[in-house]
Amino acid sequence: MKKSKFSDSQIMDALKRVESGLGAPDLCRELGISTATFYKWRAKFGGMDTSLMSRMKELEEENRRLKKMYIEEKLKAEIAAEYLEKSNEAVSPTRDGQRGGGNSRRCHTAGVPSIHDQ
Repeated sequence: MKKSKFSDSQIMDALKRVESGLGAPDLCRELGISTATFYKWRAKFGGMDTSLMSRMKELEEENRRLKKMYIEEKLKAEIAAEYLEKSNEAVSPTRDGQRGGGNSRRCHTAGVPSIHDQ
């Protein structure tokens, strides 16, 4: 995500100036921003003070990190499930009723104990 060239206090100051009577287009021209940017700021930060604004940004960053961690863990779980599925296929019965891994009840596939070992 692109970082704003305006600090939290500058954004809050701009919002307060428009609330006090300055026209939004005039402020946008003065700051060199589009009116869309100003209205996004107002929708996102309107009614907040600087401390609430910084807290919200911290929470958004934490949320981003947690989503990334969740995706990574979900991917690990999918890989483990695929591995277990493949290892179970290696020991599942064949068409003639024989086990794929021989007649032994115990099967260790790549260091993963079977359910019979518990």
